[in-house]
Amino acid sequence: MSTAGKRLLGAAKEMRAIARGEAKPAHMLIPPDVDVKAIRKGLGLSQDEFAAEFCFSINQIRDWEQNRKRPLDANRAYLMLIQAQPAQIMQALREVRAQAAAAPELKKVAQG
Repeated sequence: MSTAGKRLLGAAKEMRAIARGEAKPAHMLIPPDVDVKAIRKGLGLSQDEFAAEFCFSINQIRDWEQNRKRPLDANRAYLMLIQAQPAQIMQALREVRAQAAAAPELKKVAQG
């Protein structure tokens, strides 16, 4: 059997094991689309506030909400986390920002 055939057979066995509940998928299912506007509005934030709070550019938010572009995989996963656990994500970002502000080596980089 060819290498490609072995890989396909292995993939089929893995899918069967997952379907039977004998194994877990190797990754999280990321949906092809997320409703950025609904997530933002659910948090009661303007586009500017949402972008600033979660480290997006305002252009990204506008493009996503007006369906000119779609968030890529990592951004979709991040948006799903924001939707599921907004308070925890905001707290984590506040902590990271505070640590960055307190770190002298990061201040030097920020000052250029």
